Amino acid sequence: MSESDQDWYAPEIATFGDRLTAAREAAGMSQEALAKRLGVKKSTMRNWEDDLSEPRANRLSMLAGLLNVSMMWLINGEGEGIENPDAEPLPTDMSEVILEVRELKADLHAKAEQMARLEKRLRQMMDTST
Repeated sequence: MSESDQDWYAPEIATFGDRLTAAREAAGMSQEALAKRLGVKKSTMRNWEDDLSEPRANRLSMLAGLLNVSMMWLINGEGEGIENPDAEPLPTDMSEVILEVRELKADLHAKAEQMARLEKRLRQMMDTST
């Protein structure tokens, strides 16, 4: 992949949290400042940037407006966003490892949600059996 065709914020390279962090930093805002402007806790902003959760549509719209990017760019890397950083492209093997790590992270997140649902079901079953 050459430097000219590397799209640092594309879905296969960056996550929602990566794009949110990059846009916030490009706007010169701290997590705390952006969280305050949105009316959310700093921990909520951190969770969004760490891809542990995602904002609802109304907050997503506010984020896009405050950061001067499109909602679609935040979601999937397409549309009006920030410029790619001037950096050397990563070697292909390193990019592949990063992609695999991100896939595993997404899988782990999905499994954690599945486990939480099963635990909730089990608790409900236990409550009804007593």
